[in-house]
Amino acid sequence: MEASFRPISFLFLAFIFLPNFLFFFFCPGLSGLRCIDTERHALLNFKQDLINPSNRLSSWTVDGDCCLWEGVVCHNLTGHVHELHLRTFYLVGFATEEQYEAYWRSRFGGKLNPSLLDLKHLNYFDLSFNNFNSTAIPSFLGLMKSLTHLNLSNAGFVGLIPHQLGNLSSLRFLNLESYRVYGLYVNNLEWLSGLPLLQHLDMSYVNLSKASDWVQVTNTLPSLLDLRLSYCQLRPFIPPTPTVNSSSLLTLDLSWNNFENTLIISRIFGLCNLVSLDLSDNYFQGPIPVDLQNMTSLSHLDLSGNNFNSSIPNWLYSLSRLEFLNLGGNNLQGTISSAIGNLTSAVSIAIDLPSNRLNQEVSKILEILSRLYRLETLELNHARLSGHLTDVLGQFKKLVHLSLRNNSISGPLPVSLSNLSSWTYLDFSYNQFNGTIPQSFGQLSKLETLYIGSNMLKGVVSEVHFSNLTSLRMLSASGNQLTLKANQNWVPPFELEALSLRSWNLGPKFPPWLCSQRHLLSLDISYTQISDVVPPSFWNLSSQFYYLNLSHNLIHGEIPKSPMILSTQVIDLSSNHFKGSLPYISSNVYVLDLSNNSFSRSISQFFCFKVNEPKIIAHLNLEKNLLSGIIPDCLMNWNNLEVLNLRNNNFSGNIPASMGFLTYLKSLHLYNNTFSGKLPSSLKNCEMLVIIDVAENRFAGNIPLWIGHRCTSLMILSLRSNYFHGHIPKELCTLTSLQILDLSHNKLSGSIPRCVKNFSAMATNNISNDHLNSYNQSYYVGTLPLESALLVIKGNVLEYSTILQLVKSIDFSKNNLSGEIPKEVTSLQGLQSLNLSCNSLIGSIPENIGTMGSLESIDFSLNQLSGQIPSSMSSLTFLNHLNLSNNNLTGKIPLSTQLQSLNPSSYVGNKLCGPPLTINCTTNGVKPNNENISSKETGGLEVDWFYVSMALGFVVGFWSVCGPLLLNKQWRIMYFQFLDHMWYKLKGVVSF
Repeated sequence: MEASFRPISFLFLAFIFLPNFLFFFFCPGLSGLRCIDTERHALLNFKQDLINPSNRLSSWTVDGDCCLWEGVVCHNLTGHVHELHLRTFYLVGFATEEQYEAYWRSRFGGKLNPSLLDLKHLNYFDLSFNNFNSTAIPSFLGLMKSLTHLNLSNAGFVGLIPHQLGNLSSLRFLNLESYRVYGLYVNNLEWLSGLPLLQHLDMSYVNLSKASDWVQVTNTLPSLLDLRLSYCQLRPFIPPTPTVNSSSLLTLDLSWNNFENTLIISRIFGLCNLVSLDLSDNYFQGPIPVDLQNMTSLSHLDLSGNNFNSSIPNWLYSLSRLEFLNLGGNNLQGTISSAIGNLTSAVSIAIDLPSNRLNQEVSKILEILSRLYRLETLELNHARLSGHLTDVLGQFKKLVHLSLRNNSISGPLPVSLSNLSSWTYLDFSYNQFNGTIPQSFGQLSKLETLYIGSNMLKGVVSEVHFSNLTSLRMLSASGNQLTLKANQNWVPPFELEALSLRSWNLGPKFPPWLCSQRHLLSLDISYTQISDVVPPSFWNLSSQFYYLNLSHNLIHGEIPKSPMILSTQVIDLSSNHFKGSLPYISSNVYVLDLSNNSFSRSISQFFCFKVNEPKIIAHLNLEKNLLSGIIPDCLMNWNNLEVLNLRNNNFSGNIPASMGFLTYLKSLHLYNNTFSGKLPSSLKNCEMLVIIDVAENRFAGNIPLWIGHRCTSLMILSLRSNYFHGHIPKELCTLTSLQILDLSHNKLSGSIPRCVKNFSAMATNNISNDHLNSYNQSYYVGTLPLESALLVIKGNVLEYSTILQLVKSIDFSKNNLSGEIPKEVTSLQGLQSLNLSCNSLIGSIPENIGTMGSLESIDFSLNQLSGQIPSSMSSLTFLNHLNLSNNNLTGKIPLSTQLQSLNPSSYVGNKLCGPPLTINCTTNGVKPNNENISSKETGGLEVDWFYVSMALGFVVGFWSVCGPLLLNKQWRIMYFQFLDHMWYKLKGVVSF
């Protein structure tokens, strides 16, 4: 039997392999070079139009075998080119500047050559993560009928997606995701109907706002399994189709769109086989839709980043197949029900309950969740959890990621945490943990991320706490009162990528162990009591950072003059004792804060270093130094600046015309220098300005008219203490967003324009949307400093920063203004401070000034105002500073809680009477301010109605009591008997 089987086996194997042998032997195309000539030439032509800066395609040579070329895959039998893998692999997570530069260089660019059409058998084409420099997707790709897989994601294409792609009837995979927000767009999606075999479609970041047919079209794709339309500006359009009936769809991503109500969700409840649903970061409101409970196949549900405001329904916990649940970033209320223990398939759970009014014991919740034996990730942030952490954490056998951020958990960090050796991520930040860090933390050998910032931890941390943290990459422990004591020769066992120890005690010496961290990308050691010189080895290391914060220490010395030293994207060295000239910076710096130091000398080399090299820097803060000289006229390549702060230095000379190149400039601070000349007309090109503060300088000339014409977004204009002359231009009244206008201490003349009523931002109590800091958002892990301004309010010079957007003020004091105070100023009912002092204003105080209900400070002193204080001023309930001194005001001070509580010096130098002055309104020839009858109004004698009413009251009271006694004899007898009786009783008491 066995012998007879062998010939049969041999014949069978020969039958299988002989055709392949004959094919390779007789096929001339596969003898010698395997590549087919026409296809090799097509690829070489394709290469010619590519930009290939890193020479990745060096193997693509004229006489080479294209099947062996980089990124080319040929069919094993036919030799035809079947696949082109030209993807540039994007860097994920933290990377050094050198790694990013290598990535940028390795990207392909240029254009796509139509020679690709000669690749008749190409079915896989991947050009993702390249840079085709804002070119359009070529329409000829729609002729490559053999394509089954097309990936153009994040390749730099922009413009209209060609409808010819709908001719690729064999296509199964299509990825058009754009790394530029809405760089690609469509007018409709009708062309997708020609792709009946399509299984995967990703159009994330493509502008689909005009594609009202997106639901109907995707509903007609019978093979579609995976649909991703994230960040597509999809409208909350409700199609006529009652429900989506594409039963094949398994994955649906509609995150980051413009949906507001849950009606759109009702159109997807027909997707009974849906496994993954992502509706995160929309504008959904109200309760979590109850119809979701019918989608029993769900294993991935992400509803985070919306405005759902109900409690978490228990039926959500009955979705037995749910592995991933994210409800973070909503306004959910209530508590976490014990029914959460029913999610037995759960691998990852994230829940926020910011609207919860009840604290829940953290140990009880963790006790319930410990039954979920598959759980690997748990995030209970903003959940009002309180109490202490207990040893219940030891029951989580597979948990590797735990976040309890922003709760009210107190007590010490449990020593038993060290037993969970498999943990990789711990976030206990923004709680109330106290005590010190257990030394046993040093045994978490797999821990990669540790966040324990903003707690109440105290004590000493030593090398033992880090002894075995060999995997640690991110450590954030800022906002505690901890002291690090380590040997000067200590070399940590970890290589950190991000470190934040703000407010620790690391000083007085600069920590030498930081110089061993060769992969450090983000470092914050501000407020750490370091009073030392930065070692050169650290400066050499700093070029790899993207965020560096050494601020608010006592660090001294000079910064080496090398452009690679300060090439970090965000640098904050403020509030130290650095000295010498300003360092050079590379073109990669985005934020630089060197304020409050002792830098000196000229600024010319700083601004003119590599003058022809464009800078990306947006925020430059050099205030409170000892810098001097002129600003050089070489700002042409600094045109990305948004904030320029040169306050409190010794700069002089004129503002250079090249400042007009700063077309993105929003905030200009030149306060307290000795600049002179006129404000250059080139500044009118800076139309995005929100703040102009040039106070305390020597600028002269008229106030430029272009400020009103061009800077329409201006919110703060401070020209205080200069030499501006002429009239206040009416063009300023077009600045409807203006909240702070300070023209004080100049030589302005003429009258106050009546058009001040057009300052609409001052006419309302509405708070601005913080446009003053709209460009000071968080950048990576750092936060840019808030805008600030020095204002004279209530007679004091105060610096406002955190509440600057709330302040509304006008200051025209110490000029030569004349005429009357225009009554139109009283329409500015949101104004808080009004200072018109030290001018030559005449006339009376506007009668309806009391309608300015927000006023807290008024200064009209040292003018020539006459008449009486308006009675409406008594209704200014917020008024706490008033100065009307040294005018020609007359009459009685109106009665109110505010006006009588002020210092009498507020009224001196006038002819006023009444409290708080000691001058009586009936003496010294002072005419009181009588509101009911006055000689001026009636032409008769003045009547003091107070005394009239007092006399009348006496008469009425006397006759009410004594009249009946005089007229009725019986009452009179009874009255005297009563007096006799009371006298005898009183006499008896005294005798006793």
